[in-house]
Amino acid sequence: MKLIYEKSIKGRRGFRLPKALASKKCDLPKKYQRVKDPDLPEVSELDCVRHFTNLSRMNFSVDSNFYPLGSCTMKYNPKFTEKALKLEGFLELHPLLPQLLGGGMLAQGSLEVIYETERLLCEITGMDAFTMQPLAGAHGELTGAMLIAAYHKHKGSRRKYVIVPDSSHGTNPASAAIAGYEVIVVRSDKDGCMDIGAFKEKLNEDVAAVMLTCPNTLGIFNPRIKEIADLAHKAGALMYYDGANLNAMMGKCRPGDLGFDVVHLNLHKTFGTPHGGGGPGAGPVGVNDRLVQFLPISKVSKRDDGTLYLDYNNPKSIGYIAPFYGNFAVILKAYAYMLLLGKEGLTEVSEYAVLNANYCMKLLKDHYELSYDRTCMHECVFSASRQADKGVHAIDIAKYLIDKGFHPPTIYFPLIVKEAMMIEPTETESKETIDEFIAAMIEIAKLTESDPQVIKDAPQKAPVKRLDETKAARDLNLRFKGSP
Repeated sequence: MKLIYEKSIKGRRGFRLPKALASKKCDLPKKYQRVKDPDLPEVSELDCVRHFTNLSRMNFSVDSNFYPLGSCTMKYNPKFTEKALKLEGFLELHPLLPQLLGGGMLAQGSLEVIYETERLLCEITGMDAFTMQPLAGAHGELTGAMLIAAYHKHKGSRRKYVIVPDSSHGTNPASAAIAGYEVIVVRSDKDGCMDIGAFKEKLNEDVAAVMLTCPNTLGIFNPRIKEIADLAHKAGALMYYDGANLNAMMGKCRPGDLGFDVVHLNLHKTFGTPHGGGGPGAGPVGVNDRLVQFLPISKVSKRDDGTLYLDYNNPKSIGYIAPFYGNFAVILKAYAYMLLLGKEGLTEVSEYAVLNANYCMKLLKDHYELSYDRTCMHECVFSASRQADKGVHAIDIAKYLIDKGFHPPTIYFPLIVKEAMMIEPTETESKETIDEFIAAMIEIAKLTESDPQVIKDAPQKAPVKRLDETKAARDLNLRFKGSP
């Protein structure tokens, strides 16, 4: 529809429909119909561009600031993947086209992107097949839990429990509960791993699955992970891999080789696609051969002549998980990212991510409590308990970092660490940037001793000064007063 602007009776310029459309009967109930033209602003292109450019400068982004956001892997998103997405054959493809006109023959390139991405993810994780449909990590978790339920139902088993460690992401027990399971929480041991003795006590023939993050949310790799998997399988349970932390071990070891049966990945964490701001995300789910028959429909399959098509012939499938094929744009960008880096590059991603995290841990552990003082993987977790004794809490440290130009790390998670601060520098940050962040954290530790009120009053430089978080949550006001 072409927008037509013309002078209104009051002298303002308002939105008017073309006469051919304006004369058509409107089926909308009268109480919902507009009785006057919308009062749209009439500004020049320059004023409009300046307005939105200034708004963008008020926002934090990976392009402009460091995001040491633990357990979320907020890495830089290379711009070449956006160029790949903007290729005309991808950008202008209608989502219905693969289902029409020759069974996908007019969309072979896009179907190939999905098919080849699946194969690459299978190689990286050690799985036999993937569904690309889930639209986020938590959506992938729910899909995985549903696949596990379908597997046990097919075997005639009515299992009702899912085991998670006390350090798990909150979405793990939530996804299991939504899928109809009761959740059993197992405590961590002195090394920060799921206590193997407590695990054995909880494991029984009614447990459907064990959901684990590997490395866990403390940034620690559990050296007994294979033993846990063997025990779970002996009891008839499946192993579920929360792939939020795969950035730590790509090219080094595969979840499937460790004993996991179901894997969800976060393309917007591990594979360099945009993350945050509400999405879009992608949480594809991989399975080994015992669960392939339950995967959602449709699935991209290959004919004998090499052409690709959407396969709906799967009578044991759990059905549809999302419209169409998942977030295709995110899948495409992840595919381009993997092709760019290759096997060696993806391995280096993990190596540099682990190196950067241990660098942070080594230089900060004299200034902050380190609950589990051992070599970490992609992230490390400190406690602000020393600072809390002086009245400065993790949230105060987070606020002060905003004034220093850094996004705060994840705070108060995992819950098993008091005053937790989870730091994940990722592989894309330079040593100079990480050194600046470390210097800011050391400055905070010293100010806590000499002038703690400065930390407690932060932020002072941000567009909005220190808020009462409780009041902000209970008395929500989304209207920004003032000019950007």
